[in-house]
Amino acid sequence: MLLKGQTLGKYKIVAPLGSGGFAVVYLARDTWIDKDVALKVPHRQNINFTELLREPRLLAALDHPNIVSITTAEKQENVFFIVMEYVSGDTLENLIGGGAMDLRKALDFAIQACEAVRHAHGQGVIHRDLRPPNMLVSGAGVLKVADFGTSRFLEMAARGTTVIGSPAYMAPEQFEGKAVFASDVYSLGITMYQMLTGVMPYDTPSPANLDRLLRGDLVRPPRTHAPSIPASVNDLVMKAMAPDLSQRYRSADELLEALETARARRERHAGGRSAGAGNAAGAPRSGAGRRRQASEAAAATFCWHCHKPLHARAGRCPFCGEKQ
Repeated sequence: MLLKGQTLGKYKIVAPLGSGGFAVVYLARDTWIDKDVALKVPHRQNINFTELLREPRLLAALDHPNIVSITTAEKQENVFFIVMEYVSGDTLENLIGGGAMDLRKALDFAIQACEAVRHAHGQGVIHRDLRPPNMLVSGAGVLKVADFGTSRFLEMAARGTTVIGSPAYMAPEQFEGKAVFASDVYSLGITMYQMLTGVMPYDTPSPANLDRLLRGDLVRPPRTHAPSIPASVNDLVMKAMAPDLSQRYRSADELLEALETARARRERHAGGRSAGAGNAAGAPRSGAGRRRQASEAAAATFCWHCHKPLHARAGRCPFCGEKQ
């Protein structure tokens, strides 16, 4: 346990940010360049140094705007720690704590999380523990997934046979120690369900309930909690949470495509309503005018340079860095 004001090399501890089963994370100040960073300090300090470096080496390969980035790994005062980007904002868990999110925000966060997962899968990395506490949202609305390294590091050490994850968000196959890329899709489905409804789809499954989980008996569709959810979005979430792998989205790519389609459909619908309001105020009433207004409203949510989806108020694209 590190104390406020304690220093590790050039880093001065400001406050603890959180603690998990494998590490404690602290807010610290890099006194050389006067910048806030996050220090991740593993509980197990006495293992082989090569083993300690597995996680930071893995994280270094995951360079993406929606993944918490790593700066370096160091050992000071006989303490090994990982220096990471500090995200000033809140966890997705705390944002959901206020109840169901509006559809636009939920789709935006889901797309950003899916972008992160797609990138990681492209590097051969399965998260295995995707859940709202591991997703950080900055003040500008940029979502960043954290803790990509921990579960992968443990899985490699256990040669893929250990059950890893948080049971409430785990895909059925994970209970048997058989995580695959689509297991992360399932966890994203649970997270989307929670964002859209403000509740979990079911209580944390017990071993006695595993058969019911596999049959899909535990899940009620999101629309039973929030009837305003569009049927297409309801079906998207249920497919992401399909207990049978053959019925689930096979990859984050497939889920991302479905999410972007759902958001574009929502934007077109919203644009159509805006056009109607404009007509009442004297805007062009022709069909071509309405279609043009709807098209412009939809286009405004995508980067002009790389065409990636943007947060509604984004001033700069988080993917290519171009100013909007």
